[in-house]
Amino acid sequence: MITSSANVDSQYLFSKIVQHDESITPMHLDLPDEVDDTISLAYGDADPALFPVDALITAVDSMLTGNLDISLNYAPAYAGLVALVQERMARINIPLAHNEIMLANGSSQILSLLPQIMCDAGDVIIVEGPSFLGAVETFFNCGLTIETVPVRDDGMDLDILEATLVRLAAQGIRAKFIYTIPTFQNPTGSLMPLANRQRLVALAAQYGVLIVEDDAYGDLHFENPIPPKLIALDPKWVLYVGTFSKILAPGVRMAWACGPSEVIKRINRFKTEGSNGPFMTRLVAQVSADGWLDQHIAVLNANYAKKCQVMLETIAEAFPSDVRYNRPQGGFFVYAYLPADLPVSRLLPAAIANGVSFLPGTTCYADGQGTHEIRLAFSFQSLEKVVEGIRRLGATMHQLRQA
Repeated sequence: MITSSANVDSQYLFSKIVQHDESITPMHLDLPDEVDDTISLAYGDADPALFPVDALITAVDSMLTGNLDISLNYAPAYAGLVALVQERMARINIPLAHNEIMLANGSSQILSLLPQIMCDAGDVIIVEGPSFLGAVETFFNCGLTIETVPVRDDGMDLDILEATLVRLAAQGIRAKFIYTIPTFQNPTGSLMPLANRQRLVALAAQYGVLIVEDDAYGDLHFENPIPPKLIALDPKWVLYVGTFSKILAPGVRMAWACGPSEVIKRINRFKTEGSNGPFMTRLVAQVSADGWLDQHIAVLNANYAKKCQVMLETIAEAFPSDVRYNRPQGGFFVYAYLPADLPVSRLLPAAIANGVSFLPGTTCYADGQGTHEIRLAFSFQSLEKVVEGIRRLGATMHQLRQA
């Protein structure tokens, strides 16, 4: 006899990881409700004014006119997109064979598959702190033990990383992978210089630990050329994750991973829904062909560089002088460090009451850090709203100090 659902404890339905965690992850935060006129500087959405609408419409029209059956029927991913990835990576001195590349529905899909092929519950991974909140949440929810290595202005603190690897080795533990965003890191915007990149891959090789190089913002640089990718320095010990989301449109959900063929083979094995299909892969390849994508990226960089500069100038005018913040050379974010009397828990509700929101730094750590850190996205809002949002936030800081 089936017991009435009203009398059943539903907790038994869930995994052990979820059963005893009401908040699901330590990054969970009950945010105050935003009012309609709130200027959100919280999330790294792309600027919709920069979406390549005409190019996408033209590509879709061409596909549905001349390639209806092969675009909309069951079929594997379009091989031309893999060739496009190969060509773009070869341009930055990263030659790849077909079996060293896989396509995915956004980089987050790749990050969610990694623990399935590399980790058992409780295994140790090393993650930057702060880091991409989606990755931190994914790894935590898989039941992994997360060692956090702090991020400095020049990226992951390699002295602390080395000390962590030494300590783990003394305990007979080898971390399963090191997750890093060396280029315009999310959320801090830091850029790891060449010497640090060389030391990082050397440490990975020495201790036999795979590096997962998340390069979501690598194309979005405002000033000088960026250093070589980690995978270019040591392809044996690096799995590279790239995406079209930031340079075409996030809704396209198209990314790729490349690296050791044995890793790629196993990720594909656990990508149980199969290939990405012909429509979206053909669309991305067609709209990106013949140099168009590089021209579009140049437009993006000019616009995002302007937004970043405007945000930095307004912060300098509006924030208290003891708020420290980075000056990114690319990406979507400015990261700020608050003084002791302005914790996020006090600032966020007051800011939302004044019509502006931001991302608390606590969401970017697996261990509760970030209580005096905030991420400010300049990517989505218009220049006018970037200015107004920062002014509202600065006014809130001053008001709290006067209270």
